[in-house]
Amino acid sequence: METQEQQAHEAAQDRHFEWWHHSHPTFAGITGFFAGMLFVTALPGAFAGVLRLLFDHETSEQLFPFVVLALALPIAMLVKRKTRRFAQFMFVGMVVTALVVGGVASLVLYFMADA
Repeated sequence: METQEQQAHEAAQDRHFEWWHHSHPTFAGITGFFAGMLFVTALPGAFAGVLRLLFDHETSEQLFPFVVLALALPIAMLVKRKTRRFAQFMFVGMVVTALVVGGVASLVLYFMADA
C-alpha cells in the first residue's frame, strides 16, 4: 500500500514541471525574447574575443563583419514552422535591444558632447 502512495506522489512531482517541456504559450515568447537580447549583446562580443585569440589585431578587424552571417540562424528558424514563433520573438528581442542600446548611447554622447 505504501509503495502505491509513494509512486503516486512521485508521479505528481514529475508532472509539476511537465508544462516546461511542452508547448506552453509563454515559453517560446520569453525564451525567444531573451535569446534575441543575448544574440545582439553577447554574440558580437564573443565573436570578437574568439577572433582576437586566434588572429592578430588587423586580421580580427577584417574578419569581424562576418558576424552578420550569424543572422542566418534566426532567419532559418523563421522558415521552419515548429520554430517560427520562437524566431519571431527572437527578432523582437533583437530589435528592442538594438533600439535601447542605440538610444542610450546617443543620449550619453549628446550629454558628453554638450558638457
